[in-house]
Amino acid sequence: MTTVLRAPRVTSLHVFCGVLVAAILARPLITGALSAPILRTAATVFVAVCVQALPFLVLGVVLSGMIAAFASPAVLRRLLPGRPAAAVPAAGVAGLILPGCECASVPVARRLIGQGVPDAAALTFLLAAPAVNPVVLVATAVAFPGEPAMVGARFLGSLATACVMGWLWQRAGRAEWIADRVRQRVPAVAGAGRWAVLAETARHDLVSAGGFLVLGGLAAAALSVLVPPAWLDALGGRLLLAILLMAVLAVVLALCSEADAFVAASLSALPLLPRLVFLVVGPAVDVKLVALQAGTFGRAFALRFAPATFVVAVLCAVGAGLVVFGGVR
Repeated sequence: MTTVLRAPRVTSLHVFCGVLVAAILARPLITGALSAPILRTAATVFVAVCVQALPFLVLGVVLSGMIAAFASPAVLRRLLPGRPAAAVPAAGVAGLILPGCECASVPVARRLIGQGVPDAAALTFLLAAPAVNPVVLVATAVAFPGEPAMVGARFLGSLATACVMGWLWQRAGRAEWIADRVRQRVPAVAGAGRWAVLAETARHDLVSAGGFLVLGGLAAAALSVLVPPAWLDALGGRLLLAILLMAVLAVVLALCSEADAFVAASLSALPLLPRLVFLVVGPAVDVKLVALQAGTFGRAFALRFAPATFVVAVLCAVGAGLVVFGGVR
Protein backbone atom coordinates (compact mmCIF):
# COMPACT_ATOMS: atom_id res chain seq x y z
CA MET A 1 0.00 0.00 0.00
CA THR A 2 1.44 3.31 -1.05
CA THR A 3 1.21 6.20 1.37
CA VAL A 4 0.66 9.57 -0.26
CA LEU A 5 2.37 12.42 1.53
CA ARG A 6 0.48 15.68 1.39
CA ALA A 7 2.08 19.05 1.78
CA PRO A 8 1.06 20.76 5.04
CA ARG A 9 -1.74 23.26 4.55
CA VAL A 10 -1.12 26.81 5.73
CA THR A 11 -4.04 28.03 7.84
CA SER A 12 -4.95 31.42 9.27
CA LEU A 13 -3.51 30.29 12.62
CA HIS A 14 -0.11 29.74 10.99
CA VAL A 15 -0.27 33.18 9.40
CA PHE A 16 -1.20 34.78 12.73
CA CYS A 17 1.67 33.03 14.52
CA GLY A 18 4.08 34.14 11.80
CA VAL A 19 2.95 37.75 12.04
CA LEU A 20 3.18 37.61 15.84
CA VAL A 21 6.75 36.26 15.76
CA ALA A 22 7.74 38.91 13.19
CA ALA A 23 6.23 41.63 15.36
CA ILE A 24 8.17 40.41 18.42
CA LEU A 25 11.44 40.33 16.51
CA ALA A 26 10.82 43.76 15.00
CA ARG A 27 9.62 45.31 18.26
CA PRO A 28 12.46 47.89 18.54
CA LEU A 29 11.80 49.12 15.01
CA ILE A 30 8.04 49.25 15.53
CA THR A 31 8.41 51.12 18.84
CA GLY A 32 10.65 53.70 17.21
CA ALA A 33 8.31 54.18 14.27
CA LEU A 34 5.25 54.61 16.50
CA SER A 35 6.93 57.25 18.64
CA ALA A 36 6.08 59.94 16.08
CA PRO A 37 3.45 62.37 17.45
CA ILE A 38 1.17 61.96 14.43
CA LEU A 39 1.04 58.18 14.93
CA ARG A 40 0.44 58.56 18.65
CA THR A 41 -2.55 60.78 17.92
CA ALA A 42 -3.89 58.33 15.34
CA ALA A 43 -3.43 55.40 17.73
CA THR A 44 -5.27 57.27 20.50
CA VAL A 45 -8.24 57.98 18.24
CA PHE A 46 -8.33 54.39 16.95
CA VAL A 47 -8.22 52.84 20.43
CA ALA A 48 -10.81 55.29 21.78
CA VAL A 49 -13.29 54.52 19.00
CA CYS A 50 -12.86 50.75 19.28
CA VAL A 51 -12.92 50.58 23.09
CA GLN A 52 -16.04 52.75 23.34
CA ALA A 53 -17.91 50.88 20.63
CA LEU A 54 -16.95 47.28 21.46
CA PRO A 55 -19.33 46.73 24.44
CA PHE A 56 -22.31 47.92 22.39
CA LEU A 57 -21.20 45.79 19.47
CA VAL A 58 -21.03 42.66 21.63
CA LEU A 59 -24.42 43.38 23.22
CA GLY A 60 -25.91 43.99 19.79
CA VAL A 61 -24.71 40.72 18.26
CA VAL A 62 -25.87 38.72 21.30
CA LEU A 63 -29.35 40.24 21.01
CA SER A 64 -29.27 39.56 17.28
CA GLY A 65 -28.46 35.91 17.96
CA MET A 66 -31.30 35.66 20.47
CA ILE A 67 -33.75 37.10 17.95
CA ALA A 68 -32.59 34.65 15.27
CA ALA A 69 -32.86 31.68 17.65
CA PHE A 70 -35.96 32.38 19.74
CA ALA A 71 -38.13 35.01 18.00
CA SER A 72 -40.49 33.25 15.63
CA PRO A 73 -41.44 35.25 12.53
CA ALA A 74 -44.85 33.57 12.73
CA VAL A 75 -45.54 35.41 16.01
CA LEU A 76 -44.65 38.76 14.45
CA ARG A 77 -46.83 37.96 11.46
CA ARG A 78 -49.81 37.39 13.74
CA LEU A 79 -49.17 40.64 15.60
CA LEU A 80 -49.01 42.80 12.47
CA PRO A 81 -52.24 44.43 11.20
CA GLY A 82 -53.88 42.79 8.22
CA ARG A 83 -53.83 45.93 6.06
CA PRO A 84 -50.37 46.40 4.46
CA ALA A 85 -50.52 50.20 4.85
CA ALA A 86 -50.97 49.81 8.61
CA ALA A 87 -48.53 46.91 8.84
CA VAL A 88 -45.66 49.12 7.63
CA PRO A 89 -45.46 51.46 10.67
CA ALA A 90 -46.19 48.52 12.97
CA ALA A 91 -43.19 46.68 11.51
CA GLY A 92 -41.11 49.82 12.01
CA VAL A 93 -42.02 49.94 15.69
CA ALA A 94 -41.26 46.20 15.94
CA GLY A 95 -37.68 47.11 15.07
CA LEU A 96 -37.56 48.96 18.40
CA ILE A 97 -38.74 45.86 20.27
CA LEU A 98 -36.82 43.21 18.29
CA PRO A 99 -33.34 44.63 17.70
CA GLY A 100 -30.80 43.23 15.28
CA CYS A 101 -27.75 44.32 13.35
CA GLU A 102 -27.78 44.89 9.60
CA CYS A 103 -26.38 41.45 8.85
CA ALA A 104 -29.06 39.72 10.94
CA SER A 105 -32.00 41.80 9.69
CA VAL A 106 -31.67 40.48 6.12
CA PRO A 107 -32.26 36.77 6.93
CA VAL A 108 -34.98 37.73 9.43
CA ALA A 109 -36.78 39.73 6.73
CA ARG A 110 -36.47 36.75 4.41
CA ARG A 111 -38.07 34.49 7.04
CA LEU A 112 -40.88 37.00 7.52
CA ILE A 113 -41.67 36.96 3.80
CA GLY A 114 -41.55 33.16 3.86
CA GLN A 115 -44.09 33.21 6.73
CA GLY A 116 -46.49 35.27 4.63
CA VAL A 117 -45.75 38.75 5.99
CA PRO A 118 -46.40 41.41 3.31
CA ASP A 119 -43.23 42.37 1.46
CA ALA A 120 -43.57 46.04 2.41
CA ALA A 121 -43.80 45.24 6.14
CA ALA A 122 -40.85 42.82 6.02
CA LEU A 123 -38.66 45.37 4.23
CA THR A 124 -39.68 48.03 6.74
CA PHE A 125 -38.54 45.75 9.54
CA LEU A 126 -35.29 45.10 7.64
CA LEU A 127 -34.48 48.82 7.70
CA ALA A 128 -35.84 49.63 11.16
CA ALA A 129 -34.40 46.81 13.28
CA PRO A 130 -30.72 47.81 13.02
CA ALA A 131 -31.40 51.56 13.23
CA VAL A 132 -33.98 52.28 15.96
CA ASN A 133 -33.29 49.58 18.54
CA PRO A 134 -32.37 50.53 22.14
CA VAL A 135 -28.73 49.42 21.84
CA VAL A 136 -28.13 51.81 18.93
CA LEU A 137 -29.93 54.68 20.64
CA VAL A 138 -27.99 54.22 23.90
CA ALA A 139 -24.72 54.01 21.96
CA THR A 140 -25.61 57.25 20.20
CA ALA A 141 -26.35 58.95 23.53
CA VAL A 142 -22.99 57.80 24.90
CA ALA A 143 -21.14 58.97 21.78
CA PHE A 144 -22.83 62.39 21.84
CA PRO A 145 -23.10 63.19 25.58
CA GLY A 146 -23.52 66.90 24.99
CA GLU A 147 -26.06 66.56 22.18
CA PRO A 148 -29.08 64.57 23.40
CA ALA A 149 -31.06 65.82 20.39
CA MET A 150 -28.92 63.57 18.17
CA VAL A 151 -30.66 60.50 19.65
CA GLY A 152 -34.12 61.79 18.80
CA ALA A 153 -33.05 62.97 15.36
CA ARG A 154 -31.49 59.60 14.55
CA PHE A 155 -34.57 57.73 15.74
CA LEU A 156 -36.94 59.94 13.77
CA GLY A 157 -34.84 59.91 10.59
CA SER A 158 -34.28 56.15 10.65
CA LEU A 159 -37.90 55.27 11.44
CA ALA A 160 -39.09 57.64 8.70
CA THR A 161 -36.68 56.03 6.22
CA ALA A 162 -37.99 52.53 7.03
CA CYS A 163 -41.65 53.52 6.81
CA VAL A 164 -41.29 55.60 3.64
CA MET A 165 -39.47 52.75 1.89
CA GLY A 166 -42.15 50.32 3.06
CA TRP A 167 -44.94 52.48 1.66
CA LEU A 168 -43.01 53.08 -1.56
CA TRP A 169 -42.57 49.33 -2.02
CA GLN A 170 -46.24 48.77 -1.32
CA ARG A 171 -47.21 51.21 -4.10
CA ALA A 172 -44.46 50.66 -6.67
CA GLY A 173 -42.75 47.38 -5.80
CA ARG A 174 -43.36 44.19 -7.74
CA ALA A 175 -43.37 40.67 -6.41
CA GLU A 176 -41.24 39.40 -9.32
CA TRP A 177 -38.36 41.66 -8.27
CA ILE A 178 -37.87 39.40 -5.23
CA ALA A 179 -36.40 35.97 -5.97
CA ASP A 180 -38.83 33.05 -5.72
CA ARG A 181 -36.62 31.23 -3.22
CA VAL A 182 -37.36 33.93 -0.62
CA ARG A 183 -41.02 32.87 -0.42
CA GLN A 184 -40.15 29.31 0.50
CA ARG A 185 -40.70 28.55 4.17
CA VAL A 186 -37.59 28.07 6.30
CA PRO A 187 -38.01 25.14 8.71
CA ALA A 188 -38.20 26.12 12.35
CA VAL A 189 -35.38 25.24 14.74
CA ALA A 190 -36.32 23.66 18.07
CA GLY A 191 -34.68 22.37 21.22
CA ALA A 192 -30.93 22.51 21.63
CA GLY A 193 -30.59 23.66 18.04
CA ARG A 194 -31.76 27.12 19.07
CA TRP A 195 -28.70 27.60 21.26
CA ALA A 196 -26.50 26.53 18.37
CA VAL A 197 -28.23 29.09 16.15
CA LEU A 198 -27.70 31.78 18.82
CA ALA A 199 -24.01 30.99 19.17
CA GLU A 200 -23.37 30.75 15.44
CA THR A 201 -25.31 33.92 14.64
CA ALA A 202 -23.54 35.90 17.36
CA ARG A 203 -20.13 34.55 16.31
CA HIS A 204 -20.72 35.33 12.64
CA ASP A 205 -22.04 38.83 13.31
CA LEU A 206 -19.26 39.64 15.78
CA VAL A 207 -16.51 38.57 13.37
CA SER A 208 -18.10 40.43 10.47
CA ALA A 209 -19.05 43.59 12.36
CA GLY A 210 -15.80 43.58 14.34
CA GLY A 211 -13.80 43.74 11.14
CA PHE A 212 -15.83 46.70 9.93
CA LEU A 213 -15.41 48.37 13.34
CA VAL A 214 -11.63 48.12 12.97
CA LEU A 215 -11.88 49.63 9.51
CA GLY A 216 -14.04 52.43 10.87
CA GLY A 217 -11.58 53.10 13.68
CA LEU A 218 -8.73 53.21 11.18
CA ALA A 219 -10.70 55.60 8.98
CA ALA A 220 -11.44 57.88 11.94
CA ALA A 221 -7.78 57.80 12.97
CA ALA A 222 -6.63 58.57 9.44
CA LEU A 223 -9.08 61.44 9.07
CA SER A 224 -7.97 62.91 12.40
CA VAL A 225 -4.31 63.19 11.36
CA LEU A 226 -4.24 63.26 7.56
CA VAL A 227 -7.03 65.72 6.82
CA PRO A 228 -5.99 69.28 7.73
CA PRO A 229 -8.42 70.99 10.14
CA ALA A 230 -8.83 73.80 7.63
CA TRP A 231 -10.32 71.33 5.15
CA LEU A 232 -12.92 70.15 7.66
CA ASP A 233 -13.70 73.76 8.60
CA ALA A 234 -14.19 74.60 4.93
CA LEU A 235 -16.35 71.51 4.46
CA GLY A 236 -18.44 72.56 7.44
CA GLY A 237 -19.19 75.81 5.63
CA ARG A 238 -20.44 73.90 2.56
CA LEU A 239 -23.35 72.05 4.04
CA LEU A 240 -24.67 70.32 0.93
CA LEU A 241 -21.21 69.00 0.03
CA ALA A 242 -20.67 67.80 3.61
CA ILE A 243 -24.03 65.98 3.61
CA LEU A 244 -23.25 64.23 0.33
CA LEU A 245 -19.74 63.23 1.39
CA MET A 246 -20.90 61.85 4.74
CA ALA A 247 -23.68 59.88 3.02
CA VAL A 248 -21.19 58.33 0.60
CA LEU A 249 -18.75 57.67 3.45
CA ALA A 250 -21.47 55.77 5.32
CA VAL A 251 -22.07 53.55 2.28
CA VAL A 252 -18.37 52.84 1.79
CA LEU A 253 -17.32 52.28 5.42
CA ALA A 254 -20.24 49.88 6.08
CA LEU A 255 -20.00 50.19 9.87
CA CYS A 256 -22.19 48.26 12.27
CA SER A 257 -25.01 50.42 13.63
CA GLU A 258 -23.93 49.72 17.23
CA ALA A 259 -20.55 51.34 16.55
CA ASP A 260 -21.00 54.01 13.89
CA ALA A 261 -21.99 56.76 16.35
CA PHE A 262 -18.49 56.79 17.85
CA VAL A 263 -16.93 57.28 14.44
CA ALA A 264 -19.36 60.11 13.68
CA ALA A 265 -18.66 61.72 17.05
CA SER A 266 -14.93 61.75 16.30
CA LEU A 267 -15.58 64.07 13.33
CA SER A 268 -16.34 66.96 15.66
CA ALA A 269 -15.26 69.63 13.15
CA LEU A 270 -18.34 68.92 11.03
CA PRO A 271 -21.84 70.21 11.86
CA LEU A 272 -24.36 67.85 13.43
CA LEU A 273 -26.54 67.59 10.32
CA PRO A 274 -23.96 65.86 8.06
CA ARG A 275 -23.07 63.50 10.89
CA LEU A 276 -26.74 62.70 11.36
CA VAL A 277 -26.96 61.82 7.66
CA PHE A 278 -24.01 59.47 8.20
CA LEU A 279 -25.87 57.73 11.06
CA VAL A 280 -29.17 57.38 9.18
CA VAL A 281 -27.74 56.26 5.82
CA GLY A 282 -25.26 53.71 7.20
CA PRO A 283 -27.71 51.17 8.71
CA ALA A 284 -30.04 51.54 5.70
CA VAL A 285 -27.67 51.07 2.77
CA ASP A 286 -23.96 50.24 2.53
CA VAL A 287 -21.75 48.00 0.44
CA LYS A 288 -22.12 44.91 2.65
CA LEU A 289 -25.89 45.34 2.86
CA VAL A 290 -26.21 45.63 -0.91
CA ALA A 291 -24.22 42.41 -1.28
CA LEU A 292 -26.36 40.64 1.35
CA GLN A 293 -29.59 41.84 -0.23
CA ALA A 294 -28.47 40.80 -3.71
CA GLY A 295 -27.55 37.33 -2.45
CA THR A 296 -30.77 36.91 -0.46
CA PHE A 297 -33.47 38.67 -2.47
CA GLY A 298 -31.82 38.74 -5.90
CA ARG A 299 -29.95 41.33 -7.94
CA ALA A 300 -33.15 42.74 -9.46
CA PHE A 301 -34.26 43.68 -5.96
CA ALA A 302 -30.94 45.15 -4.82
CA LEU A 303 -30.48 47.25 -7.95
CA ARG A 304 -33.81 48.98 -7.27
CA PHE A 305 -34.03 48.96 -3.49
CA ALA A 306 -30.54 50.21 -2.58
CA PRO A 307 -30.49 53.44 -4.68
CA ALA A 308 -34.03 54.34 -3.61
CA THR A 309 -33.12 53.73 0.04
CA PHE A 310 -30.04 55.95 -0.26
CA VAL A 311 -32.08 58.90 -1.56
CA VAL A 312 -34.88 58.42 0.97
CA ALA A 313 -32.43 58.06 3.87
CA VAL A 314 -30.61 61.29 3.00
CA LEU A 315 -33.87 63.24 2.66
CA CYS A 316 -35.35 61.80 5.87
CA ALA A 317 -32.14 62.49 7.80
CA VAL A 318 -32.05 66.10 6.64
CA GLY A 319 -35.74 66.54 7.43
CA ALA A 320 -35.39 64.99 10.88
CA GLY A 321 -32.35 67.13 11.62
CA LEU A 322 -34.09 70.35 10.65
CA VAL A 323 -37.10 69.44 12.83
CA VAL A 324 -35.26 68.16 15.92
CA PHE A 325 -32.31 70.56 15.82
CA GLY A 326 -34.55 73.50 15.02
CA GLY A 327 -32.46 74.38 11.96
CA VAL A 328 -28.99 73.73 10.57
CA ARG A 329 -26.44 72.80 13.23
